[in-house]
Amino acid sequence: MTSAYDHLHTACAALGTRLFTITTQDEAAGVTRRAYSSNPVDYPVSGTKPLTRDGWYDFCITGQQVFVANTTPEFAQYFFDHALITSLGLGSCINIPVVAAGTVLGTVNLLAEEHHFTPDRLTAYEALVTENHAALVAQMRQG
Repeated sequence: MTSAYDHLHTACAALGTRLFTITTQDEAAGVTRRAYSSNPVDYPVSGTKPLTRDGWYDFCITGQQVFVANTTPEFAQYFFDHALITSLGLGSCINIPVVAAGTVLGTVNLLAEEHHFTPDRLTAYEALVTENHAALVAQMRQG
């Protein structure tokens, strides 16, 4: 059976995404958990990281807005693993919050080469997440 994560990953890869992950927020435990990864060697599903209440958190989680960084310097200040990201040939990312009942359950994280996320591509990626919203919410709530 194909999961909602698999389905969305395939659709995003067709648009040029080179690294696709899904993370879920666990505010009570103070961590973000990786629930899906297209690169389980460098980004294993078992991975967690502490919730850091920084500018990215304020924008994407508290503000529930899509974070867009089309160059490494735009995301390096927020992502401790920016050196690994760039070593993989990736230089841009978007993080799309998945919101249910006013709460961010997690984010869809897409990475590609620098300047990949043009306005047209951003619209297309956001549309894919919107189309798959109910399935994403259901899978995120399952854990």
